[in-house]
Amino acid sequence: MTTDKHNKSDALQSALGLLYLSSPALPIGAFAYSQGLENAIDRGWVKNKESLSEWVEHIMAHGLSKLDLPLLLRLRECVRRKDQVAFDEWNLRVQACRESAELLAEEINLGQSLARLIRTQGLDEALGISLPQGKPTYLAGLALAGIKLGLDDAYASMSFCWSWLENQLTVACKTIPLGQTDAQGILLSKRQLIVMIAGAAQMAENDFCGSSLPGQAMLSALHETQYSRLFRS
Repeated sequence: MTTDKHNKSDALQSALGLLYLSSPALPIGAFAYSQGLENAIDRGWVKNKESLSEWVEHIMAHGLSKLDLPLLLRLRECVRRKDQVAFDEWNLRVQACRESAELLAEEINLGQSLARLIRTQGLDEALGISLPQGKPTYLAGLALAGIKLGLDDAYASMSFCWSWLENQLTVACKTIPLGQTDAQGILLSKRQLIVMIAGAAQMAENDFCGSSLPGQAMLSALHETQYSRLFRS
């Protein structure tokens, strides 16, 4: 009976850790970035609920699941093994996968903000590994914080996807504009997809990480010279 209570308590703490990391209130400034969506809206490629739903589904299924999530899981494995050298190398690989100046700046800026939060909240204590000095990436910070908060690989992957999706919908509500009801409809409709790609990422080969989406990278690069914009990417 005592063991069951401990297991339930651990599960509840992990669930709360998931909510903590995926909360839009996490003070790292993710709301300032659109990852190319603002330029897609400016060009009329994304203009309503239907086209936005297609946009987020495509990026999650072909981008996050094949690049971001495998990278996150490799970084988490380094934390578990307390392998600082490999952790630093994967951190550099994350940077190399950001194909525009804005996407790279976003990764580093969010990473530095998350690193400060991790230090102030003691989420790096007793892990035997630390974030790289100077340019820690967002994914590296999530890997370390997720381990400390007790998230397993599935929870960590779902947390990343959920926060990414929420941010994209926030961008759309401010820019298309999209109503909150439509945004919530998209959010709920992608739950199964998030669970599916989180599982697929865990089954990827240890040395496998795909590439980012060329179209998204081009939109991000074009966003750098967009005349009127609200977001930093």
